Amino acid sequence: MFQKPTNFLHTLSLFAGYASIHLACPAEYVRIARLLTMTIEISAILQGLEPSATLTMAAKAKELAAQGKTVYDLTLGEPDFATPPHICDAAVEAVKAGHTKYTVASGIPELKKAVADKYNTDYGLQYEPAQVVISNGAKHALHNVFCTTLNPGDEVIIPTPYWVSYAELVKLTGAVPVFVPTEESHNFKISAEQIEKAITPKTRMLLLCSPSNPTGTMYRREELEAVADVILKHNLFVLADEIYDKLVYGNNKFVSFPTLRTELPDRTIVVNGVSKTYAMTGWRIGWTLSPLNVAKKIGELQGQQTSNPCSISQYAALAALSGSQDCVKSMLSAFSERRNYVAERIAVIEGLSCPDMDGAFYAFINIKKFLGRSGIDTSERFCLELLTQQQVAMVMGSAFGCEGYVRASFAASLDVLREAFDRIERFVR
Repeated sequence: MFQKPTNFLHTLSLFAGYASIHLACPAEYVRIARLLTMTIEISAILQGLEPSATLTMAAKAKELAAQGKTVYDLTLGEPDFATPPHICDAAVEAVKAGHTKYTVASGIPELKKAVADKYNTDYGLQYEPAQVVISNGAKHALHNVFCTTLNPGDEVIIPTPYWVSYAELVKLTGAVPVFVPTEESHNFKISAEQIEKAITPKTRMLLLCSPSNPTGTMYRREELEAVADVILKHNLFVLADEIYDKLVYGNNKFVSFPTLRTELPDRTIVVNGVSKTYAMTGWRIGWTLSPLNVAKKIGELQGQQTSNPCSISQYAALAALSGSQDCVKSMLSAFSERRNYVAERIAVIEGLSCPDMDGAFYAFINIKKFLGRSGIDTSERFCLELLTQQQVAMVMGSAFGCEGYVRASFAASLDVLREAFDRIERFVR
């Protein structure tokens, strides 16, 4: 029986008899033996890369659904609405007009201008189209920023809980994520004092997401102003993830970070996109707004990485930004109703709590009172048992750097949310 070789020398001994009979040339024998034992090693950086927990839990939910079970999936930050018709129509017209070729790597001029105009109109900023780079979604835009601005060993301050991909994208550059824990009692918001204490000679960037994924909380103007003063004092810069800027509830008012001080546009890189606001997750269009020298390098990087984003999606995004915004208001109204329902349900289930959901479409639910019961000692185990027993899928707080919590997305219909929270209530009771 053939014995599997364990290393190169073992292979030589196993195949010695074969070589003496069948191979006249020893060099040929060595070549074949080497090929038999050759393996492709994964880079050290990628060996340490963690998979996306949200996608992992969504995959588990899909596995159960494939078995014929009804699963109530609250994992993904993906609006359940169809992309508005006028946006889809623009994509069809783009195809008919022949816009199916390569574009400029950094995006079509019309879309770059629309993005700059949107920020200038909405927030009083003065961006030029040349400061905009259109990317393959906001996640790609984040990756572009990190690769363009960070060197190995640089430190990036990241408040926890944080979106699952931030830390991994930072690590891919050789830079170091520095996690600063925040507390539910302060609505999971980092303070200027905490930032000051976390700064070292290696600190280069603060990553700020408001409204927040995963907590749904949002910084007030005075809180951001205190943060801005620390940034300027220590000569740092900020990556402002503002992907949820249009999903804000009640009397809350979104504040774009570079508007806070006149010096901040030169020290801020804004990331945004169409995925959440216009229900366009699959179209993969995001962007950065940054100082001109940074934008130029991001464009050059993207030219080597991926070239342009999908040409058809770019024209669809142009229609989204320049067309009627009634669809945004309609979806926001539905999200607001769902947010209120989820808050009410959490409030009446004994043992559960969550911070105020000012924006985005997530509830970050405190489950600490249930850990240690029935063998459930982690948020991951809680989520797995909930999925197995009640077919409700959520994401463990440990994936966001905050054990003792779970994230539920309310980017799902009210019918799904009602049944899901009925099942959650049965599970915890």
